[in-house]
Amino acid sequence: MPHIYSLAYLTSAPMAPPDALVLAAKLGYQAIGVRIAPAAPGGDFSPLTTDAAMLRETIRRIDDTGVAVFDVEIARLGVDFEPERFASFLDTAGRLNARAILVAGDDPDEARLTESFANFCRAAAPYGLTADLEFMPWTAVKNAKEALRIVTNANEPNGRVLVDALHAARSATTLADIACLPHDLLSYAQLCDAPAGIPTSNDELIHTARCARLLPGDGGIDLAGIVRALPDDLPLSLEIPNDEWLPKLGAEEWARRALAAAETTVAHAARGTASV
Repeated sequence: MPHIYSLAYLTSAPMAPPDALVLAAKLGYQAIGVRIAPAAPGGDFSPLTTDAAMLRETIRRIDDTGVAVFDVEIARLGVDFEPERFASFLDTAGRLNARAILVAGDDPDEARLTESFANFCRAAAPYGLTADLEFMPWTAVKNAKEALRIVTNANEPNGRVLVDALHAARSATTLADIACLPHDLLSYAQLCDAPAGIPTSNDELIHTARCARLLPGDGGIDLAGIVRALPDDLPLSLEIPNDEWLPKLGAEEWARRALAAAETTVAHAARGTASV
């Protein structure tokens, strides 16, 4: 089956969700991602939980374009997690008819984090949302094995693991680890490229993740291997923030190149060849 391609928030930021939906429809994406809570204090996001006019316009554009909102981000589960704090977040995601919530684990106590994740899953379930735990090497959930263990132990039917190609390549995660993830624990994956090698500091890891990702095929990640290790019908979110090239080319051209590069990578993976 052909992949669904989703235009991630960071690939078109700071474009507002209604405009991102129009752009996605123009370029041939089937969905977009929206960020309605910042990844870090002071970070960019779209205020859909508080801006009623923007939310109404986003829903109208969903209906007009036929492009869906696939994922909503970002829910960070820290040591002080309380489900009630996410009430408006989840209500907004439900009103957007989204499918998945991107979840980050920030609590170093794995038992407590597992309990928090289970509680978040239960809070998201009435809205028809999956809770997709993304492993990132600078967070408390550093690799695919840790994410799988937490999701499995939480044992909630809407709990999922999220594979981001960048984090897979820069963590203690192997292609075999990715291939071992059960199909029913995957909602989607994130695709991008980056220079080969693993930075030695968290600051460098975070900088690449948030500011300097590359188009698929322009870096050194074994993207074809990752794509082959994932289910061949898994939706792919193209998350490719780049503070140098996105402003130079503009969001439309960057998103166009991202989709073309991703389709080429998937085609190479299907043929069993490298993605470069």
